[in-house]
Amino acid sequence: MRTVGVEEELLLVDPDSGEPMARAAAVLDRAAQDDPGQDVFQKELFGQMLEFATHPQGDMAELGAEIVRCRKEAARLAGEIGCAVASLATCPLPVTPALSAHERYEWIAGRYGTATQDQLVCGCHVHVSVESDEEGVAVLDRLRPWLPVLCALSANSPFWQGRDTGYVSFRSRVWTRWPSAGPTELFGSAERYRHRVKDMVATEVILDEAMAYFDARLSATYPTVEIRAADVCLRADTAVLVATLARALVETAARDWRADRPPLDHSVSMLRLASWQAARSGLDEDLLDPATMRPRPAGQVLRSLLEHTGDAVTDSGDAAFVEEAVATLLRRGNGAHEQRSLMERTGSLRDVVTECVRRTQD
Repeated sequence: MRTVGVEEELLLVDPDSGEPMARAAAVLDRAAQDDPGQDVFQKELFGQMLEFATHPQGDMAELGAEIVRCRKEAARLAGEIGCAVASLATCPLPVTPALSAHERYEWIAGRYGTATQDQLVCGCHVHVSVESDEEGVAVLDRLRPWLPVLCALSANSPFWQGRDTGYVSFRSRVWTRWPSAGPTELFGSAERYRHRVKDMVATEVILDEAMAYFDARLSATYPTVEIRAADVCLRADTAVLVATLARALVETAARDWRADRPPLDHSVSMLRLASWQAARSGLDEDLLDPATMRPRPAGQVLRSLLEHTGDAVTDSGDAAFVEEAVATLLRRGNGAHEQRSLMERTGSLRDVVTECVRRTQD
């Protein structure tokens, strides 16, 4: 059974006003007081962000329980210094990001200028174990057309700097401002993957391998494929669904590779269009079909994803969970739908944020 780990980035906000608070350093100090060796919570690019990472899990129920525990612990730590956490992929309210103190972040800010200031965005990264770099790259080549569907499922960033953007995942559009971000061409082998990343670093446009911000990549730290297409999800159960489908996609891709079934040879140009469409409308309208790159209703594309991964989901024992979680998501809507519904009901982005604080732990 492939193990799965999840990294979530959370927004730190004032519990009453919903205003972002640059208190990550204080939260991390508080966490270190409780456990000097803790490795769950980490700083991020801006002081208004807090990241946590789960341990690798083979059982998705255990993974879900750990995500809930981490969210509640983050809320406790934040609460002890007078702030709260919200699983929002962008900040709905106007904000001036405060750069975290770190030599690496200072280099990034100096190199990329205003584009850096726009990166107060929170994602969900899913690590799925692979047996080797060769298997990992074969998986990356076969994942590419399915990643926009994960973006559509997780979409949780309709608001930006006090206004509705017209997108459901504006985070993913902001993220593309990094020079190395987005979909990739077919690599074909681990050697070609490593050579490409080495060439990118040699340009000095990016600092190092960790700045190869592909939608999915080999982890530089763990024996995993790291899938980076999703917004941080408003609800923990949506995060578990994204992680479960990510594992199923990896397992399906690995089986196809072992069976000598070639990857779909879509161009990066077409994959970028598929990503844009997913970010624009999510589950509400059409997505681009991963096989044909032509518009199809989102519900049909989602059903194609479930059919594509069906054997892997069944073999892992997750079929019942996936069917129930997808039905719940379609009935309730993703985080973007929930945020817009809250805005329509309350007329206040502050109320949207404060209610999302509650739903983060629900």
